[in-house]
Amino acid sequence: MLIAAILRSKGPEVVRVAPDATIALLLTELARQDIGAVVVAEDDRVVGIVSERDVVRALQRSGPELLSDPVSAIMTRDVFTCSTEDTVEDVSEAMTLRRFRHVPVLSGGRLVGIVSIGDVVKSRLSVLEDDRAALEAYIQGRRA
Repeated sequence: MLIAAILRSKGPEVVRVAPDATIALLLTELARQDIGAVVVAEDDRVVGIVSERDVVRALQRSGPELLSDPVSAIMTRDVFTCSTEDTVEDVSEAMTLRRFRHVPVLSGGRLVGIVSIGDVVKSRLSVLEDDRAALEAYIQGRRA
């Protein structure tokens, strides 16, 4: 299955902030949207990503005065991205090995979506369920 299938199912919406947005604004967006990460973008170009974990670690180091700092101060700049043509399996493996939970999706160098570990797991479970149903039908002599 391709990442494009996940985006068709969940949609292309991506919550993003500008690099100069404050960390307080970032936190507002995380809470308002009930999400775990925000893409830092200039137009449709990904320049970073910030997760709840990034904020917690930075707050522990710097204290509450961090809230007025720009998002660019704590964002991850070397962002792992995928394309709509990448397989769910490959992206899942990269997420597991590199220990991150959100991957921006690019097409032609432009931001077109984001997938979370939850999206990937849901997709893989769906494929497994389809395979199980097909095997049961085969064993029972029916067509799937």
